[in-house]
Amino acid sequence: MGNGTSIGRVRGLGSAHEGAHHWLVQRFTAIGNFVLMLWLITSFALMPDFSYETITGWLSQPIPAAAMVLLIISVFWHARLGLQVLVEDYVHEAGTKFATLALLNLATIGGGVFAIFCVVRLVLAATAGGSADPLGGAL
Repeated sequence: MGNGTSIGRVRGLGSAHEGAHHWLVQRFTAIGNFVLMLWLITSFALMPDFSYETITGWLSQPIPAAAMVLLIISVFWHARLGLQVLVEDYVHEAGTKFATLALLNLATIGGGVFAIFCVVRLVLAATAGGSADPLGGAL
């Protein structure tokens, strides 16, 4: 049996029927990262200063908080996709590959959840009238 037709291989319609999906998602997250990072850099450039109070006050607003959460999701998803390709290309033993991909998923999901938790904590602290201290207490 062959590997399918030439056009099927080009379209990526192999036995997994996934084709270029991984590649496309990586490109879409790269575009999202670019747009959201432009937003972040522009927002920082327009701030009067970079004090803790200014940054937390800005980030506790709904639109910057939502955009930051989207940036966090996009960056961690993009990193996971890129590192997955790296592992799949260079780790050849099945058990090691599985363990590495499992640790990769754990690290990227854990990092993303922690970052989103930090943004949500700032938003909730601002709505409650207080300011969140990075070390856990109230300022």
